[in-house]
Amino acid sequence: MAGQREPDIQNLINGPTSWGLATRLAVRHLERAGIEVAPLLSRSGLTSAAIAERRRIHVTAQMQFLQLVAHVSKDTWMGLALAKECDLREMGMLYYVMASSRDLSDAFTRLGRYVRLGNEALVVRLKEKPACSVEVSYTGVQRHRDQHNMELLLFALLRLCRKLVGRDLSPHKVRFVHHRTGDLTYIRRVFGCEVEFGAETDEIMFNAGTLELPVVGNDPFLNELILKMCDEAMANRMANTSRFRTIVENNIAPLLPHAEATTKTVAKRLGLSERTFARKLAAEGLNFSEVLDQMRRDLAMRYLEDDLQASQIAWLLGFHHPSSFSHACRRWTGKSPLEFRRAPVQVPTDEATA
Repeated sequence: MAGQREPDIQNLINGPTSWGLATRLAVRHLERAGIEVAPLLSRSGLTSAAIAERRRIHVTAQMQFLQLVAHVSKDTWMGLALAKECDLREMGMLYYVMASSRDLSDAFTRLGRYVRLGNEALVVRLKEKPACSVEVSYTGVQRHRDQHNMELLLFALLRLCRKLVGRDLSPHKVRFVHHRTGDLTYIRRVFGCEVEFGAETDEIMFNAGTLELPVVGNDPFLNELILKMCDEAMANRMANTSRFRTIVENNIAPLLPHAEATTKTVAKRLGLSERTFARKLAAEGLNFSEVLDQMRRDLAMRYLEDDLQASQIAWLLGFHHPSSFSHACRRWTGKSPLEFRRAPVQVPTDEATA
């Protein structure tokens, strides 16, 4: 049972890496709460030594770790809690390149250029038409495996905006690709606006003119120096190439609840013919049905742990009937949704992971 919820460690190898700021924040959070850290790191494919020595860590491992921390802490808004605790200067060069910029538009343009120094899986795009927004996405990692990391990222970016312009900005709207149910009052209060889940993109949408706000205390001389350092650092890092499977998965995710995750629809979103789409998957030894089924399984495990009703899970995964989801759950785990929930999640002890 525990093995079914373990991360696929092989998928962490050679994947995008990050500075691991979110992981270190989560470790400090656990330590303050008196919760043992090492077993959770081990289960995520991480080590205490890697954290202590500030090595770069795999992004997928970080996502898994945050999910486990939220579970053991019983904090459904773990990402927001970590973003609140963070000293924004811990972002390192990325903080200073933004803090020394002319205005918010300039700051986010620079962030989009250099963000992969901090996290090779991140893509930040400034969109000024038709709406004024900052869009965040992943490349090389599976978006559907994440929840808390993206919530941490968007709230940290909002906190950064507020600090840079010296005022309590409220966005027009915030959107997340992943799904949440229940009372959303808290997250709406934190962001100060409407928050939408199950969207097609992860983004913060601002009112017109927000990105033109000047950065308080901008320093063109410091900015020039930091830009030079960032350019040199970028030149020293090889570009990360994402697998086609990950691109497909990240396009399937927003289509699932609408039961529109078909070969035809995903191929169209990617600008490919169905034949070319199938050929590119086959080059990686895959077919669309396998990718879709694995995604549904991964998401089902998370939704079951979040205590969603079977009928809700069936809809979120694109099944037409709850019974179809129940049959799939038995095929994936050998248990019905109810039986799966009743089985305890086993976190390895130090002896088991030594």
